[in-house]
Amino acid sequence: MITQDTQISFDNTANAFEYKSNKELRKAELLFSTMGRSWLVKLGTRLTPWAIRVGLPVKGLVKETIFSQFVGGETLEETATVAKKLGLYHVQVILDYGVEGGEDSEGKFDLARDEFIRVIEYASSQQNIPFISIKVTGFARFGLLEKLDHSVEKNAGSLMKRYAKALDSLDAQEKDEWQRVQQRMLRICQIAKDKHIGVLVDAEETWIQDPVDVITILMMEQFNRHDAIVYNTIQLYRHDRLRFLKDSLEAAELRNFVLGVKLVRGAYMEKERKRAEEKEYTSPIQPNKGATDRDYNDALKFCIDHIDRIALIVASHNEFSNLFATELLRERGLSLNHPHIHFSQLYGMSDNITFNLAKAGCRVSKYLPFGPIRDVVPYLMRRAQENSAISGQTGRELGLIKKELRRRRNVD
Repeated sequence: MITQDTQISFDNTANAFEYKSNKELRKAELLFSTMGRSWLVKLGTRLTPWAIRVGLPVKGLVKETIFSQFVGGETLEETATVAKKLGLYHVQVILDYGVEGGEDSEGKFDLARDEFIRVIEYASSQQNIPFISIKVTGFARFGLLEKLDHSVEKNAGSLMKRYAKALDSLDAQEKDEWQRVQQRMLRICQIAKDKHIGVLVDAEETWIQDPVDVITILMMEQFNRHDAIVYNTIQLYRHDRLRFLKDSLEAAELRNFVLGVKLVRGAYMEKERKRAEEKEYTSPIQPNKGATDRDYNDALKFCIDHIDRIALIVASHNEFSNLFATELLRERGLSLNHPHIHFSQLYGMSDNITFNLAKAGCRVSKYLPFGPIRDVVPYLMRRAQENSAISGQTGRELGLIKKELRRRRNVD
């Protein structure tokens, strides 16, 4: 299906690592070599959070290694250096305030709202930052989302009809609390609309996802009338999400808005399977990777078939899926930089995909987290575990880095 006419090769390491010096490449080589040792990753992901929590002097080591590979900086302003460098190679940035966890309080939720707004305002002052990423759990109590989701599941009908019935399950105090959540979301999206910055709403665990979907659809209905400001994230490692994507388009057509969609494979697989087993319900996760890949590529085709109504972000580290998307565009006579399609990979990973797509003229970005080292450690530990656990991921990254270092030695 992918032909040579695509003129995109993810094996081109000269394009992939043009932005990195020899010293930076060698540092990345050492890091990915280390992450290739699963026993060392297991030890590090257990000891690092503990060492930082008790105040051991390890922050410098963390910052010089895994932090510098996967994070844009400790502060919003520090990300400017990375964003400017990426921009030289026509790669944009999706800013993500990488702080997770913390206490549940209205004050904390308001502070998170204000931080998301600050990120939007900063992004609007830069030429290279078209999107920011937010998590509804940043400004909503997990237990409230969980109660709403459980009530939604018990009702029949469409998602929005089930949601309307589920609101009756909340007591007066909880209804007020949910109203404040919606007001925070509304404020974030209104400022994003005013500043022309896209808002990507992260996916959550299945047992709180329904209210996140609902609030995101409500925001799209209000702010996506003419173009996409708000995007929902659809995880195709769930066996029900392709159907959800199609239902979402029906809602967009019925309510007359542009559907913003970020397609990912998923991030909570082990947690989801374990919970389903413990609570004895059918796992929401696909039976195998092949089924996930099939649904992901079918979702790509569906979105591009409806590109007039769907604004799509291809958020994938899978080489075939990215090439498949470019081929679908060409088959339909659409430009690779069509305004309704954008590609994205995590900062520090899959540079061979990002920079070769950019070289071909695609609109592409790096997902760039930032935040204090102590606060982004959970994100960093996931990156280490992901690279260690995904079959071939670390080996692929390492092989490309070694190939480029050899190429540079031969050129020199």
